Amino acid sequence: MQTRPAQPAKLTVFIVDDEPEIGQLLQDAMSQFDMTGEVFSTAASMLAALGSRTPDACIVDLGLPDMEGMALINEIRRKSSVPIIVLSARGHSTDRVMGLELGADDYVVKPFDPREVVARIRSILRRSLDQVPSQNMIETARFEGWIYRPASHSLASPEGEETFLSTGEATLLEALLRAPKRVLTRDYLLEHGGRDESLDRSIDVRISRIRKKLNRKDGPAHIRTIYGSGYMLTCDVKWS
Repeated sequence: MQTRPAQPAKLTVFIVDDEPEIGQLLQDAMSQFDMTGEVFSTAASMLAALGSRTPDACIVDLGLPDMEGMALINEIRRKSSVPIIVLSARGHSTDRVMGLELGADDYVVKPFDPREVVARIRSILRRSLDQVPSQNMIETARFEGWIYRPASHSLASPEGEETFLSTGEATLLEALLRAPKRVLTRDYLLEHGGRDESLDRSIDVRISRIRKKLNRKDGPAHIRTIYGSGYMLTCDVKWS
């Protein structure tokens, strides 16, 4: 008796926005691309759901009634590497930079085209979803007491404190870790990231964020800017 091949599970996206019509617009757009959108009207309700389930991505509005959206991004990023897209009426460049500095993967300004938001989610997830898992994904990098695990985007400090990187940050850090003590140009880093548009717009912000994560009082700077050339990881790395 023949059995039908298992159907791939739909991607699930958590959407937190206190405007019901926006959530509905995004759900309708996602349904056309085999995605399921779950809408939450408060940060608390989304965090409660994240306590028991991990979606494929999160869309976060900055103007929430019970918590500042930036604080919510910080809470999500402390617990997970799930991709985060900010949705906000705040179009100022400083707001966008702040969102990326807290660990968001992309930033969309209202009013927006729902299809653009879906396209950005698909872009962020494309590389990991389309690639067959390789030996590299289960490797661990160790450097100066730090431990980085590409499979989970988790970074553990010498003291054992764990934090998670966004998709863009993980792409950049892994590129540096696989070529220690070599200058990596911006073009190389962009090619390594699949020429992702969101990475192109914010590579410097993400390098800065990785530096902050690696920073220890009176400790060395592990990532050096080579002006006019690119960036370099200054320490040895052991992969196992």
